[in-house]
This record gives sequence, C-alpha cells and structure tokens, in this order.
Amino acid sequence: MPQHYKLDRVREMADNDEDFVMALAAAFIEEVPADAERLRVAVPEGDFYETYQAAHKMKPTIELFELGVYDELIVVQDWGKFEQSDKNVDEELQKVITAVENATNEIKSDFGL
Repeated sequence: MPQHYKLDRVREMADNDEDFVMALAAAFIEEVPADAERLRVAVPEGDFYETYQAAHKMKPTIELFELGVYDELIVVQDWGKFEQSDKNVDEELQKVITAVENATNEIKSDFGL
C-alpha cells in the first residue's frame, strides 16, 4: 500500500488497465521530478514565469496521484503567476519538493522503475 501517493484516480482513469497504470507511473517519474527541480531553482531566483510554468504543468499529475500537496502547489503557482514578490512561498515549496521526492522514490520502488 503506497504511503506517499494514491492510485485510486490513476486506476479509475486507466479503467484498471495495469499497463496503462505502469505507463502513467513511468510518466510521473519522467516529468514530475524534473518540474520540481525547475521550481527548486526558479523560486529562490525570483523567476516568476518559470515558477508558474513548472507548477502549472505539475498540477494534473500531483492531483492524479494524490500527493496531498495540491493546495501548496497552487500557492507556489500563484506566486509566480501574479508575481507576488512580497510573499514568501518557501514553506509551500518545500512541502511540494518533499512530497515529490517521497512519491518518486516509492513509485520507483513499487513499479520497479
């Protein structure tokens, strides 16, 4: 039983086609850690555009795999979208990064990726 992600929505979307579930897990591993790294660099640099682009791209997958940090990701996305230079999103960013790292490690292990 996964601890850092959930497959309920994934399996529903895949109509319990385990090959498709595997493909979605592989796509998660390929895309989400790279986008999280983009956030890790963009936020401290104050790169609003890159922050918005990376966070926006991550949203559907973070929600699909139910990482539990969707609201925090929205805060980070909106920081970039609305160029909220007076706001500190370090705490939300760290929660997103940690959730992605934990889920990535667990998905790799669970799916042999």
